[in-house]
Amino acid sequence: MSIVTLVSGGLDSTLVAKLAQEEGLSIHPLFIDYGQRSRDRELAACRGIMKRLGLPEPKIADLSGYGALIRSGLTDRSLHIVDDAFTPGRNMLFLLTAAAYAFQRNADAVSIGLLHEETSLFPDQTSAFLRDAEQMIARCLGRSIRVLAPLSQFHKIDVVELARQKGIVGTYSCHEGSEEACGVCIACNEFKFERA
Repeated sequence: MSIVTLVSGGLDSTLVAKLAQEEGLSIHPLFIDYGQRSRDRELAACRGIMKRLGLPEPKIADLSGYGALIRSGLTDRSLHIVDDAFTPGRNMLFLLTAAAYAFQRNADAVSIGLLHEETSLFPDQTSAFLRDAEQMIARCLGRSIRVLAPLSQFHKIDVVELARQKGIVGTYSCHEGSEEACGVCIACNEFKFERA
């Protein structure tokens, strides 16, 4: 089976790519530049991780204009990184782009690093969203491409532990984009809540 893995340089998507590798799948890593504040650090981490794992260099989808038009705390420094974090349509954009790339690569599926539905903050992080996205992708492309979320039964504490067991290092998961994790954004707070 061939799969397009959405990779961001973060812990969740890196673990998804590692699990696909262990399954012996043919992997096409795809990094989405949607105009996020943390793009440069995410991409640097992503490239380094793919190299360490022996996976192909990630292809980059330059959709940076999306973040300029659809402003949020993740794309615009003048907005609050937590209170304004919702970026409408972001995960659908990711999945549709990955599916179109999968179509061209003749891949069977796309994967995204969404965690357990109990941890979802936004409507595009749910199992219902994933089911609907898979149906919409089939309608758009005229053929079925599976949408996989292999961590959908995991909480962050489980992801951290499994990633540790698999020797995953060098990830970057802060929305601020600074050298040091900000400790404030949603991505940083996920780690705090799981340790409490």
